[in-house]
Amino acid sequence: MLKVENYERKGEKASVTAETLSKIKHLIADLRSNDGAIRREARQALVFIGKPAVHLLIPLLKDPDDDVRWEVAKALAEIADPRAASDLVGLLMDHNSGVRWLAAEALIPIGRDPLKPLLEKLTEHPESSWLRSGALHVLHNLAKKAPDLKEVVGPVITALEGFEPEIGCLGSAYAALDKLKGSVNLLLV
Repeated sequence: MLKVENYERKGEKASVTAETLSKIKHLIADLRSNDGAIRREARQALVFIGKPAVHLLIPLLKDPDDDVRWEVAKALAEIADPRAASDLVGLLMDHNSGVRWLAAEALIPIGRDPLKPLLEKLTEHPESSWLRSGALHVLHNLAKKAPDLKEVVGPVITALEGFEPEIGCLGSAYAALDKLKGSVNLLLV
């Protein structure tokens, strides 16, 4: 078995064979098919391969084809690899509502890793109603899954639900980022 590529995450090591890498590339090409069934089968196979496919899927989140971004976001939602967190946060501002929704859904199973990039993006683009809507969905769900986060993200949620959220979320997002810096344990799973 020829090892082509290694990846490492939190003490987890794995190698990707040349055969697997070739299969991933073929499946990624199938994500560009005009046939929805072929795209779905390719996505499902990529999900089955899992984490070894993630580094090749992430760049496709910027693909000009809405269907490709949708399929990739859906695959990453099922794989739930923290390496995709920042790029998925960026998709919360995508022009396609289906892609935005899947990006938000993909961030939730990743857990705490999306918090910092999500809050940073809110400080950079508080005017984006699409970002605010996705952030609210993600933060609500993360706070439900991890009640200890409620103290940090609760004020951001309140601001996002409030009057003039584009103004209110800015200060609360900065405050939440400060709290996260002060408590590294909140970022640990």
